[in-house]
Amino acid sequence: MGRVGGSKRTVEFVQCLNLVRLIIMVEGPGIPSRSEIVCLGALTVSEVGQMEEVNRYRIQAWWTSGRTGIARTDSTPTAIHFTAPPQFGGLEGRWTPEDLLLTAVASCYTTTFRALADYSTFKYADLEVEVDATTQKVDSGYRFIEIVTRPKLTLETEEGRDRATRLLQKAQELCLVARALSVPHGFEPCIRITKAAPTNNT
Repeated sequence: MGRVGGSKRTVEFVQCLNLVRLIIMVEGPGIPSRSEIVCLGALTVSEVGQMEEVNRYRIQAWWTSGRTGIARTDSTPTAIHFTAPPQFGGLEGRWTPEDLLLTAVASCYTTTFRALADYSTFKYADLEVEVDATTQKVDSGYRFIEIVTRPKLTLETEEGRDRATRLLQKAQELCLVARALSVPHGFEPCIRITKAAPTNNT
């Protein structure tokens, strides 16, 4: 198979690695599948060797001046400006650490569901994920007491509802960020159908 150059090759490589990792998590190691074989066939031997069991992620954050800070990561040149929540003296209109935590939960769930749906050749019209959280003051300060993820999946027909329910639940179980949190985590999926089932008028 010919090699593809540039950023397109990098994107395909990353997508392929993520898909194979999810296959292994769902099916267990040592159980080959057609999708896995096709995916691995797109990689070179050296690229397959890059599928490490341990991965490291790093960000850097600075408190710049006044009431704002900035965070950067090697994965994107775009920086994020953040502040404390307004109720704790932060500025209006900026991301807060609490916002970023919930964003991590929502984006992780979304990408996990998308990978599972692709692997399962499951088609859907839209996915919207809402995450909210509650904090409470305790003796040691404030802490999260609950996080709730509410995925709202839209299907075109009723036919795929059972599969959708299973995939929604599996994505919650596999979401790496959600699994890293010790906070009680609620899960309230919702499935919407855009086309009504045909009626029998006979």
